[in-house]
Amino acid sequence: MSNLRTLVFFATPPHDCSYLPDREATTMFVDPRANIDKKLYSQLTALGFRRSGSHYYRPHCEHCNACIPVRLKTEEFQPDRSQRRVMKKNADLDCDMVPARFTEEYYTLYARYINERHSDGDMYPPSREQFSSFLVEGATDSWFLEMRLEGKLVGLAAVDVLDDGLSAIYTVFATELEHRSPGTFAILWQIEEARRQGLPHLYLGYWIKECRKMNYKTRFQPIEALRDGHWRTMDDN
Repeated sequence: MSNLRTLVFFATPPHDCSYLPDREATTMFVDPRANIDKKLYSQLTALGFRRSGSHYYRPHCEHCNACIPVRLKTEEFQPDRSQRRVMKKNADLDCDMVPARFTEEYYTLYARYINERHSDGDMYPPSREQFSSFLVEGATDSWFLEMRLEGKLVGLAAVDVLDDGLSAIYTVFATELEHRSPGTFAILWQIEEARRQGLPHLYLGYWIKECRKMNYKTRFQPIEALRDGHWRTMDDN
């Protein structure tokens, strides 16, 4: 079994940044041959790594540190007025956590979401292989949050369970329900699930100040940022 001292890391050549125009990015990956168990995955996440399928990575850019790992302190979270409205709007959804797996129902929702919301992004065009390699492969303690309205699947959130929290991997939803803010609802539901499991954190991935698409993350408070190897509340950074 691998551990932090025996892991080998690789860095990609510089490539176009997916978030900030006119910048290059470099990504550090854990050796894909390493055997990553839940304990090691939890340690890597606390060090700012993320999981994409069977790959564990973090930004490693020479002249840029814009990507900041962030996590929410679940026990101290109190929803604001807007978030309470989102919870009320979605009170009629049936939500359940099920083991991460491939089904045609899941893929249909995923493909619609990518086609309708991210046709200009790296994940277009969607494919069944892409869905599996991104959300199913490499699963350790990995789950899907199903969101159903009158029995119909209208939202799906990939969630990993760590030793000290949940990790929000990715969320897709039926775009006709965008007025319900299903992405925000998925995070609110995961906060409550972390509390039910006695887990102190919800890891939200990376936050980039200059990236408007990531502004929603700082609406959840208190949020911590990893800088210089230490987790501190955003107000202290």
